[in-house]
Amino acid sequence: MAYETLDVTVEGQIAHVALNRPDSLNAMNSIFFKEIKEAFETLDRNHAVRAIILSGNGKHFTAGLDLKENNAIMSTKDGDPAREHEKLRRHIIWLQECFNVIEKANAPVIAAIHGACVGGGIDLIAACDIRVASNDAWFCIQEINVAIVADLGTLQRAGTLVPQGILREWALTGRKVSVDETKQYGFINHIENSKDTALAKAFEIAKTISEKSPVAVAGTKKVLIHARDHSVHDGLDYVATWNSGMMLGDDLPKAAMATLKKETPFFEDLLPDTK
Repeated sequence: MAYETLDVTVEGQIAHVALNRPDSLNAMNSIFFKEIKEAFETLDRNHAVRAIILSGNGKHFTAGLDLKENNAIMSTKDGDPAREHEKLRRHIIWLQECFNVIEKANAPVIAAIHGACVGGGIDLIAACDIRVASNDAWFCIQEINVAIVADLGTLQRAGTLVPQGILREWALTGRKVSVDETKQYGFINHIENSKDTALAKAFEIAKTISEKSPVAVAGTKKVLIHARDHSVHDGLDYVATWNSGMMLGDDLPKAAMATLKKETPFFEDLLPDTK
């Protein structure tokens, strides 16, 4: 399917979603939000896809929200203030869901970041599973600089990726953060020498993941997210229930036999959704 703000390709078991508004520094407008949600929901229904790479075309990963369009939405006056505010809340929740689909996807998502990653870009990559960056990448939780609170996931997700005090400094100062600093605190997994080598690293990781059991990959992702949001006791109970339902399939003996024979096992795709 053709998109206006994205370039989406699938090769074998790996999908690649590239932000594709390079002339606007990949700023996120309303069309982008609709399309990113649709693209990831479509890819999630394609169970041949085992891993997804997210990158940006052009000079920068993304300049964040399209402020011109956002200002137009914020200045809309439809009448009763309570109804205006309730409508705005629904809009924000819908925007959040456009990034939630990335976290919910069965296939792990690997962000390959270069140049600027600003504002909504942090929300976007925080919803991904793994983050790789080029050595020219830099980051900014921009929202504080334009007098709003980051509301699409940065403040909720990044605190499980970096120490709370570090996140508070980044979010409250809105300063430019180097890629080396983000790597120091564990926000970025790998730093590469260029945009191309960062993308190559992302594909390397994606290939490794694509060779694993898709049942085990999807389960590991779901259990990790559940553990982030629950107590240790609840997490242990959840994974016991998960494995009791998922472990007794074909993939475990296949993997065990392949390990003994020092071979690469072949795993079937997940089953298509029932309509």
